[in-house]
Amino acid sequence: MASKWDELERWMEGQRLPKGFELLREPDWVEQYVRKMMTKALPEAAGAMIGKGMATFSESRHFLQVKIILPEGFEREMLRLMVREDRLRLEGLPGGKTETIKLPKLVKPRICKTLLKNGILQVKLRKRPALKTYHEAVIRE
Repeated sequence: MASKWDELERWMEGQRLPKGFELLREPDWVEQYVRKMMTKALPEAAGAMIGKGMATFSESRHFLQVKIILPEGFEREMLRLMVREDRLRLEGLPGGKTETIKLPKLVKPRICKTLLKNGILQVKLRKRPALKTYHEAVIRE
């Protein structure tokens, strides 16, 4: 099932926009614009949303990619990313906040690449392979 953003992107591709409105075809720009408007309208809620929907996930066979839209006012020098096999923890957010993001797959914490661009933190993690060996469990009576 396609998401609402996917539907919007497909619709925008077919539209003839007036000169100067080509920027609306870029979903990252639209997403940032909407996020800024929400942050201005509801600043308390915007800070609380980071762990609940501010992260989007995509995956390939070997990697999990996470995009995290950071709240306005973060300082690059204060930001720290902690990686665990099942979670990410962001420290140094505005107001001294820390946010935890649960990952949909287990990853290898030491194999991680990050990129911070335009207020979006992109994290590429190596997925942990599933164990294919069986271990016998003792059945008790």
